Amino acid sequence: MAVRTVDENADTLLSFDELRAQLRAVGEERYHHKHPFHLMMHEGRLSRGQLQAWALNRYYYQSMIPVKDSIILSRGPDPAFRRAWRKRVIDHDGDGISEGGIKRWLKLAEATGLNAEQVQAGTGILPATRFAVNEYLNIVRSRSLLEAVASSLTELFSRDLISLRMEKLRQHYPWLSGGLDYFQARLTQAPEDAKFAIEYVYENAKTREQQELATKALRDKCDILWAQLDALYFSYVQPAWPPPGAFQIEEK
Repeated sequence: MAVRTVDENADTLLSFDELRAQLRAVGEERYHHKHPFHLMMHEGRLSRGQLQAWALNRYYYQSMIPVKDSIILSRGPDPAFRRAWRKRVIDHDGDGISEGGIKRWLKLAEATGLNAEQVQAGTGILPATRFAVNEYLNIVRSRSLLEAVASSLTELFSRDLISLRMEKLRQHYPWLSGGLDYFQARLTQAPEDAKFAIEYVYENAKTREQQELATKALRDKCDILWAQLDALYFSYVQPAWPPPGAFQIEEK
């Protein structure tokens, strides 16, 4: 279905299908599945040290996801919304019985050869990683609840990337196979979360301007994910200049 541009009937609300198509177009253009670092990963061209740098820095993002979701949860005035959104916090933090996504990511980091305690402590994380992730927290804290929810809609695109990533990691880095539980869980969690979020955005974006703000929030989230990979590429691929205090690759 063709999506009307902002200039055409700018005051006309997009239908659900049109809004979804507009949001998906953001992912096709900006989602980090096209980033050179991910392309190298999927082609088997990353070293163990580069994968360690990725797992370490990505851990900081993973560890802040339940913080992000707790901020959104605290802003939701509707009990039904809070009950639905609470699932996301449990998915990452666990519930005291079942482990969550953060624990699963630590297993992946350990599979690369990193020490879990050092990963949790954030030793060697790139400054740009912290800046990017903290900006994500700023978005969900300072913008409208609608925009905060919309920023999570990278989950619309993540399932395909996760499936590809699992396939390529097993193919090119078989020594990581025991650390892929995080991705397996997200194959079902991400589509469920995306369905709730896109329906919320459609139902609560009452004007075309609000629909465009929601789209912009998703675009900004994609930029944050891309910026994290930019930092990894600059520090560990080309020109391979990690800043002072950052993780140093020790290739054998």
